[in-house]
Amino acid sequence: MDYKLDIGGYGMNKKGCKNASSKKLSVYDWMCDLPETEKDTDFVEVQFKNTRKGYFLNSNKIPLEKGDMVAVEASPGHDIGEVTLIGRLVLAQMKKCKFNPEKMEIKRVYRKAKDSDMEKYHEAKAKEQNTMIKSRQIAEDLKLDMKIGDVEYQGDGNKAIFYYIANERVDFRQLIKVFAETFRIRIEMKQIGARQEAGRIGGIGPCGRELCCSKWMKNFCSVSTSAARYQDISLNPQKLAGQCAKLKCCMNFELDVYVDATKDLPSKEIQLETLDSVYFHFKTDVFKALITYSTSPTFGANLITISAERAKEIIAMNKKGRKPESLTDPKEEKASKATPVDYENVVGQDSLTRFDNDKKKRNKPRNKRNNRNQRNPKNPNNPNNGNNAPKQ
Repeated sequence: MDYKLDIGGYGMNKKGCKNASSKKLSVYDWMCDLPETEKDTDFVEVQFKNTRKGYFLNSNKIPLEKGDMVAVEASPGHDIGEVTLIGRLVLAQMKKCKFNPEKMEIKRVYRKAKDSDMEKYHEAKAKEQNTMIKSRQIAEDLKLDMKIGDVEYQGDGNKAIFYYIANERVDFRQLIKVFAETFRIRIEMKQIGARQEAGRIGGIGPCGRELCCSKWMKNFCSVSTSAARYQDISLNPQKLAGQCAKLKCCMNFELDVYVDATKDLPSKEIQLETLDSVYFHFKTDVFKALITYSTSPTFGANLITISAERAKEIIAMNKKGRKPESLTDPKEEKASKATPVDYENVVGQDSLTRFDNDKKKRNKPRNKRNNRNQRNPKNPNNPNNGNNAPKQ
């Protein structure tokens, strides 16, 4: 059986069965070691530059493995891509991406890429950077309100896809004519959003990890500032914005958990009244069900933290026209006084003198040696020995 080292460095796997890939939006094929799943479908997933993927029919029954470079049908000509999934898992991915073979055009896999195909492929890819720079200059000369974010050449070099961003509708009929005359290829314009552009370019987020949009996210949902309010995140636009200058997608990841947790908590707009003063909501610890109230509606003053159950009791008392003496529950105060909770330094790392004892122990043998020298007058190292005394 043929084995090779996995690209991701996770150990030895079967040929074509990779845990990780250098491509973006890589998928772990957890069924790759089951040979019976490869015959479930003739569809294969092929990935091109950055995050563009497609599903093609292997009608010629070519023996393909994950990682093979193949030539696939395109309009016009052919394109070169890498096989990223085969077998039963392709059907699950097609269902997830809402790719219906009955309603969509099915394209075929021609062959495994030859040396001549790869030469044309690399020649076409080498033109992408210069083409993107020239296309940006042309769009600026035509005074079009758009930004060309990326250029992708087809594998045979006959067509190029220009990905652009625009806030408003752009009439680029003149732009296409200039592009066709300048680059002598077939032009295709494709509009993308700011989040999709960040996914194509890639980068490292403030969390220190690769951007989710370039790693695994395919579908982008709208993110609003209410997600930050539910999670008590500071409404600072510089911290809430991601690499695409939009609100971070990760703000929606835990939003449902916070929404469910806040259902049992009292509203933040309700004020608590006591015999002393009126208290306003300051902050909430959602998962501990603790609410902090302040006597000032604008800033924290005389902060008191109580449980959500105690806050509900006071709200019910206020509705009946009664006011408690204080926000805190007398029973809870007695319990806290009976069992005070103090910080305990179990490890002992907070002591500034934790290394002093070791120094004393190290110095003890040296002191003992000096004491022995002083007690033994015949020892030549003894400074009190008569041999070292000054001669008269």
